[in-house]
Amino acid sequence: MSKKSPRGSLVPHERIEQTILVIRGQKVIIDADLAELSGVTTMALNQAIKRNAGRFPEDFEFRLKPLEKEKVITNCNHLAKLKFSPVMPRAFTEYGALMAATVLNSTQAETMSLLIVRTFVKLRQLLANNAGLSRRLDDLEKNMIPSFRLFLTRSVNF
Repeated sequence: MSKKSPRGSLVPHERIEQTILVIRGQKVIIDADLAELSGVTTMALNQAIKRNAGRFPEDFEFRLKPLEKEKVITNCNHLAKLKFSPVMPRAFTEYGALMAATVLNSTQAETMSLLIVRTFVKLRQLLANNAGLSRRLDDLEKNMIPSFRLFLTRSVNF
């Protein structure tokens, strides 16, 4: 399922996944990316957030610290434009991205918020599956490595 971005290009889940970062142990999307996907300017997004500050507690949205901003700019080429901005970018969690759509009141923002939330859910499911797989590999290593070492020891001493 793909939707049009403000520039007219297709915005698949993979494009949204590229905008989701992990900061402070949370999966977030930076205000510049959320604004672009929602079809508004970053300034318009941030003004809407300010007007509705009560709807955005810390677990929905937070400002980056200077070091976090530097790391984001270094690791995300598409956010290089933030380098010279005197304002610290906002980071929106899954809940904040959904809430942002309600304060933007645009059809594109609503559509994109659904895609963004679905992408967050997909990533959460992938992490859960990987955690299960990781546990299974750990169990396999615990059970198989001692047996394999015993096999090697017996094989070498024939």
